[in-house]
Amino acid sequence: MSIVAFPSQPDPATASMTVTAAVERFLDSLAAATTRAGYADTLTRLTAATGPHHPVAALQPEHYAAVMDHWNAAAAATWNRHLSALTSFTAWAQRQELLATNPARRLERRKTAHRGDRSIPRTRLETLFTDPVHALREKVLWRLLYDTAVRAEEILTLNVEDLDLEFRRARVVSKGGAIEYVHWATPTARILPRLLTGRTRGPVFLADRRAPTSGRRAPAAADICPVTGRGRLSYPRAECLFKTASAKLDPHRQGWTLHQLRHSALQHLAQAGRTAPELQAKSRHQHLASLGRYVRLGEETSARITAEADPAQRRRAR
Repeated sequence: MSIVAFPSQPDPATASMTVTAAVERFLDSLAAATTRAGYADTLTRLTAATGPHHPVAALQPEHYAAVMDHWNAAAAATWNRHLSALTSFTAWAQRQELLATNPARRLERRKTAHRGDRSIPRTRLETLFTDPVHALREKVLWRLLYDTAVRAEEILTLNVEDLDLEFRRARVVSKGGAIEYVHWATPTARILPRLLTGRTRGPVFLADRRAPTSGRRAPAAADICPVTGRGRLSYPRAECLFKTASAKLDPHRQGWTLHQLRHSALQHLAQAGRTAPELQAKSRHQHLASLGRYVRLGEETSARITAEADPAQRRRAR
């Protein structure tokens, strides 16, 4: 057993560290690119709320409340996701002895309402995928998300170097930081090369404008296309485009989320008779129990199974 002595006085370097510097160090410590991108959205608002030179040791509950006010009207799951980013940063800062208190102590997770079938009907998806009004970038993204049943963050962080067009697969970094492969079908294979247009490096999905080269909004070099100078397409922008495009097909006129493409793909596979282990291989969930929310087949399936098993039904002669 070894004993590590705690310092009797705080390190002046850490005591004076700014929120901006602490956030950068925290994000650099995250192995999974998808987690890093998700947390960055929340923590960017934290640095904006405090100012670039605010000491991390002086963070207060009011600063965290100002950040979360931006998502007051959002769904409970969205609120909880951003709160998780703040609490993860707080736990890291306390381990580094940058924070003595917990600025998130007044914030609580919200209870998520139980939602029924969130899958999108196949016919409406096909209408959305084939509508010529939508740009090629969006069509490729939506097709790829549905074909692979992958989390949207994993697809948006793909680089051209991660694609294996010959074997219709891509290398992604999972939530836990593991390197895994996801696969797509013919509809994606037919249009994906058109999106790349000879590009061999950089983000697969690009923003509409060139990325700023300096200033607070300048992205990392890895998120800029070396050919076009455009930055990586962000999750909020991709989500907004999908919700807007799908609003007219949604019976509630609210539009669907990118995550519903993953949900729909898994549920459609379950309806086609795929087993739980097969769905787990496709979705890459670590536990079979996690698939429960994706494979609620609903009343229609219950009625069909009951009718097929009805002992009084007339059997066809073999």
